[in-house]
Amino acid sequence: MGIFYFFGTQLLSSTQIIASSSEKGLDERINEGFMPFAIWWEKLILAEVAIFGNGIPLVLILLILGALFFTLYFGFVNIRHFPTAIQVVRGKYDELEKEKSVLKTIVHEVDGDVKGTIKDEGHLGEVNHFQALATAVSGTVGLGNIALVAVAISIGGPGATFWMVLAGLLGMSTKFVECTLGVKYRDIDKDGTVFGGPMYYLSKGLKERGLGHLGKFLAIIFAVLCVGASFGGGNAFQSNQAAAQIIGLFGLTGSATGSIIGLVFAVLAGIVIIGGIKRIAKVTEKVVPFMAILYVGAALFIIFSKIDIVDEAIAQIFSEAFSPRATITGGFAGVMIQGFRRAAFSNEAGAGSAAIAHSAVNTAYPASEGLVGLLEPFIDTVLVCTMTAVVIILFNMDGTFMYGNVVDGQALLKDGSRLGGVNITSLAFEDSIKGSSYVLMVAVCLFAFSTILSWSYYGLQAWKYLFGRGKLTDLTYKLLFLVFTVLGAAITLDAVIKFSDAMILALVFPNMIGLLILFPKVKAEFTKYITLVSKKKSE
Repeated sequence: MGIFYFFGTQLLSSTQIIASSSEKGLDERINEGFMPFAIWWEKLILAEVAIFGNGIPLVLILLILGALFFTLYFGFVNIRHFPTAIQVVRGKYDELEKEKSVLKTIVHEVDGDVKGTIKDEGHLGEVNHFQALATAVSGTVGLGNIALVAVAISIGGPGATFWMVLAGLLGMSTKFVECTLGVKYRDIDKDGTVFGGPMYYLSKGLKERGLGHLGKFLAIIFAVLCVGASFGGGNAFQSNQAAAQIIGLFGLTGSATGSIIGLVFAVLAGIVIIGGIKRIAKVTEKVVPFMAILYVGAALFIIFSKIDIVDEAIAQIFSEAFSPRATITGGFAGVMIQGFRRAAFSNEAGAGSAAIAHSAVNTAYPASEGLVGLLEPFIDTVLVCTMTAVVIILFNMDGTFMYGNVVDGQALLKDGSRLGGVNITSLAFEDSIKGSSYVLMVAVCLFAFSTILSWSYYGLQAWKYLFGRGKLTDLTYKLLFLVFTVLGAAITLDAVIKFSDAMILALVFPNMIGLLILFPKVKAEFTKYITLVSKKKSE
């Protein structure tokens, strides 16, 4: 109960500050009330340990070492089976699902979950492989790919890009493990509704290993943190940066402008999330390809238009990954931390969140969806984040802003002003393609909207695990979620980054403990599926 006490006292303190600041504008009052809690939470989750004289957050050490272990243990599944993953998404191996000998939904009899869990072989999930991937990608490919890449480079310089990409490649293996477990230990109701994610593989999987009490404890902790993460990184941060882009582009003013924009986002999101995962999947499978083509197309145009200096930008990424500029605080360790931290927020590998969406897939083979899941960090970090980084580095060749000189999430520009997050990326796009800031605004809003939709589902699943599966439970969570959509648009970038970063990274602790105990189960599922795939290829 300690975690509830701390949350309660911190939020109460924040509420009191808001109430006592009645003379200030609405957005400013909300921000002043929220900031103390954000600072406290960030310090708690990002506690550091000293390694070779440098302070490195413990959560990042756990994340990277875990990802490295899974990569080695599964024989570089992230590289060797990348083509197989593409084929699974394309539906090449869908025939395997039709074999009656394997169409058996597992009924788990631990934790009293047998009631309401179906035995009907016709119900294997709610969405197809592509829809599951689209929903999960829409939850990861968000404004972290646009805004936080700019933050990472502003603080850590071009070298942060190298560590982001490395973390993305290693994270593919972690995502494979958690998505496989998500399908293996999911529950499916009699009406075909899926309940899955770390909450279930922590409680059920660890009970199978004789660690039932630990599993239940970790599942509850994860669910609580997942609800918080859905309010923060999956919601408030998205509406914050969408509002910042709109306000900056149109020069809007007013003490409640951010709140009004947040309210519009909340109404639009509310219309979709009321319909559940099937409606969310239908929206994201249309929005994700469109926003990807829109954003990636613009980024590639800029890169090719400056192809003569791209080699110089890439050279900076590699050289400054190990020998950063003197202005970069923390030197080599500081650059590495920025890259790993932003990659973790961006692709969420190790956080376990995407396993919730992947659990809803219609498949009889857990490892098939694990392979689909490993595509996420590649799309999210290796492709999209790298493109954003290269565009920003190309833009800053003439030193428009100073690497390392960042205050409250904002970098120092040559004219003495400060700019941060999505607005730096917008400036970079506008510098190369006049008028593209309006295109970026559309992309930003789509990125934010799709991420909000996906995270509403993640948070709802965690909420249901904690409080039950009734209609009132659903409605209560969705209303709270939409309140944070409004709040997020009203607070500053610095406050929302502190809260959002820490909330998503906090998920790593309970989730990675479970993954490091349950990975042999993944090995068994992987061997079974790959054997069938190999036979299919040889036919």
